[in-house]
Amino acid sequence: MSIPPVPPRMVEVSGAEALWLIEGSSSGRLVYVQRELTTVRPARHVWEYGRLIVRTPAPAASVPATAAYHVDEIRAVHGTGWTVTVSGPVEVITDADEAAHYRRTLSGWTHGPHDTLLRLHPKTVAGFRLARPET
Repeated sequence: MSIPPVPPRMVEVSGAEALWLIEGSSSGRLVYVQRELTTVRPARHVWEYGRLIVRTPAPAASVPATAAYHVDEIRAVHGTGWTVTVSGPVEVITDADEAAHYRRTLSGWTHGPHDTLLRLHPKTVAGFRLARPET
């Protein structure tokens, strides 16, 4: 009789470590509710002054006042890596000079006319390391 494989485990990380992981990455997914449906858009981000600046191909008018942002790095072969989700109030960056700065320094995707810059103020942070099983 064979022994079933032991699944990888999830280990919760501190909020500080979760933010450090986000700071070391550059892409993720903006998650929000639009017309009672969950919407997920690819995005690029930068962590500045305790806020997440996000560039995403979403219509600015469709992004609600609160959203979540998810970032992960998972190595499929080993099932290891990490995952972090932050959520909180979101505001569209409307200042022309500030928007021009982020469009120059933060690469992103567009979808038709949609190229939105957001500032997310994290209120909740949840992160996990995906680790090999203990033997």
